[in-house]
Amino acid sequence: MKNPMSISVIVPTYQAHKYLGKLLEKLKIQTIDFELLIIDSSSTDDTVEIAQEYTDHIIIIPQSEFDHGGTRTKAAQIASGEIIVFLTQDALPVATDTIERIISIFTDPNIGAAYGRQIPYSDTSIFGKHLRNFNYPKISHRRSLEDREKYGIKTVFLSDSFAAYRREALKKIEWFKDGLISSEDSYAGAKMLLAGYTLAYVAEAEVFHSHSYSIREEFKRYFDIGVFYNREKWILEKFGRAEGEGGKYVKSEFHYLLQNKKYLKIPEFFIRNGMKYLGYKLGQNYQHLPQNLIGKMSMHSLWWETKRQ
Repeated sequence: MKNPMSISVIVPTYQAHKYLGKLLEKLKIQTIDFELLIIDSSSTDDTVEIAQEYTDHIIIIPQSEFDHGGTRTKAAQIASGEIIVFLTQDALPVATDTIERIISIFTDPNIGAAYGRQIPYSDTSIFGKHLRNFNYPKISHRRSLEDREKYGIKTVFLSDSFAAYRREALKKIEWFKDGLISSEDSYAGAKMLLAGYTLAYVAEAEVFHSHSYSIREEFKRYFDIGVFYNREKWILEKFGRAEGEGGKYVKSEFHYLLQNKKYLKIPEFFIRNGMKYLGYKLGQNYQHLPQNLIGKMSMHSLWWETKRQ
């Protein structure tokens, strides 16, 4: 099906052999036409060979140049679509009209960006399943700057595992910022809200996507989030502290364990959330930590070597 708005789908990849074939097969049978662009960080497996079976639009960058914000900007500026859809390599559209559903929201000219619902894979841990259920409910919604009093930091929430952006809106906010350690979606969401755009959650557009992070990985992930908010303090100043949303999440997770009779997971629940909070607070104060420890605490150790300045 053709669409009045041109669409580009961008997939950043690295060592994607496990996922890419399934994802590209799902994209091949979507009900709407789009340009497909792969940006690969010099994979040493057969990622590029798999991609070449589906598209001629392949960009290869040195692994050292990968950046959550800058790499997406590079690909988006090359892409031709008025609407730009980002998918991570481990996301998998649930239906053949997944892309059509998420881009349909852009008939409203006020929408700057939208993100879809993420359904956990069946083999995901109980904690990974709860995260998806908490962040991606069954009911769609829209949020504007006026909603920040009610939703606080949650107002800026997006997810680049499956998100769509209006090119015009990305240009207006000067694209994704280069040099972000993580959370480029939250950065873009905050900028768009301040620019007068609305963000949309389209629950009807679904992908499978989830992680079963270990406690150590959770610590590192939240350390990086803390670093992000340390370096982008204006987001907390404009929208509120992240701890408030974290409190709601912890309560929800505890009730989720009880509802699913996972009583033996309760000790892990306390340890896991304690380490997440510790990671976040350490990340917020990373300047005061020994230099030789910072990279070890982060999920993105290479970033500290190449991007921190």
